[in-house]
Amino acid sequence: MNNRSRSSRPLTPNVDPAFLRASGEGTAGFQRRFADQTSSDFYRPTTFGLTISSIGLGTYLGEATKANDAAYEAAVGRAITLGINLIDTAINYRNQRSEQAVGAALQHVFASGAAARQELMVCSKGGYIPLDRNPPATREEYRDYVKREFLDQQILRADEIVAGGHSLAPRFLRYCLAKSRQNLGLRTIDTYYLHNPEQQLGSVPRDEFMQRLRGAFAILEEAALRGEIGVYGCATWEGLRVPPDHKFHVSLEVLVEIAREVGGNGHHFRMVQLPVNLAMTEAVREATQSLDGKLVTPLQAASELGLTVAASATLMQAKLTSGLPDALRDPFPRATTDAQRAIEFVRSMPGVTTTLVGMKRLDHVDENLGAVRLPRPT
Repeated sequence: MNNRSRSSRPLTPNVDPAFLRASGEGTAGFQRRFADQTSSDFYRPTTFGLTISSIGLGTYLGEATKANDAAYEAAVGRAITLGINLIDTAINYRNQRSEQAVGAALQHVFASGAAARQELMVCSKGGYIPLDRNPPATREEYRDYVKREFLDQQILRADEIVAGGHSLAPRFLRYCLAKSRQNLGLRTIDTYYLHNPEQQLGSVPRDEFMQRLRGAFAILEEAALRGEIGVYGCATWEGLRVPPDHKFHVSLEVLVEIAREVGGNGHHFRMVQLPVNLAMTEAVREATQSLDGKLVTPLQAASELGLTVAASATLMQAKLTSGLPDALRDPFPRATTDAQRAIEFVRSMPGVTTTLVGMKRLDHVDENLGAVRLPRPT
């Protein structure tokens, strides 16, 4: 894959490594800077020493166009100036263009002095074969692309790919992490997720799935020790929400056990992501996770296991931005739009540290923060 225009930027500028990633001191300083502009519950502690905004900017939606690249770049910059310090992306989002747009925005933010690297938590994901800026026109072109860029280069073997485009193979994860760091222009990605690992369970037996997870966790523990990532986790869709007897079920207790086996008690598995919204409430209401022999909700399990939770699909791809029942008005008096009410519903869930909202329009950034922004002091 070519991205020569960005590959020349050094990933390791000649500065103290402590300034190349989010830090407890840096994120706490960011919170103090915006304390008089945001509600008292807007910033929340993670379980690994950082302080993050309870609304994070997501970068999933949109076509792979220059217009959307520019829109995301502007939205990231705007969000940071309004107090958001968590940005979420993935190598496969918009064919790597979301990562690249975030990277461009961060360079502007750092150059302007709007924020410092150690104040911001940047998250990305690996697991899906990433396209290179523009999608192939046909399935045949896609297969040729995978063969040329991944199989022929020995980044992947054919038997390591499931569902036509998902893998947890160690060489592939190393490749994706290196490419994401290049796209973002960052020495360290603060949280690196395995992206929908339950995808594997549609194609391989559970025992094989566990072995693949162990191999993936080992790679990420090594990456954390090298300073390429801060912590790692799993970003899931179905896995944590479905019951234990479901084919795609993933156990948080088992994930932590694997992390301890691989990384010891000081392991770096510290964060999970799963959908939580008005229409998808399993994380809050369904006891899908076994913990010490007892079934509890995913949010309860995460809390007891010391994991930080990022809620995804907050607005359900804009489906929850209008037409909500009037009954939601009273519980969230500061919210003036349905989008704000849907966000506040998720923010109010015990166990949710941050809720991710896709934003690529400046007016949406402003609106989505409306319920947590305070009038500037006169």
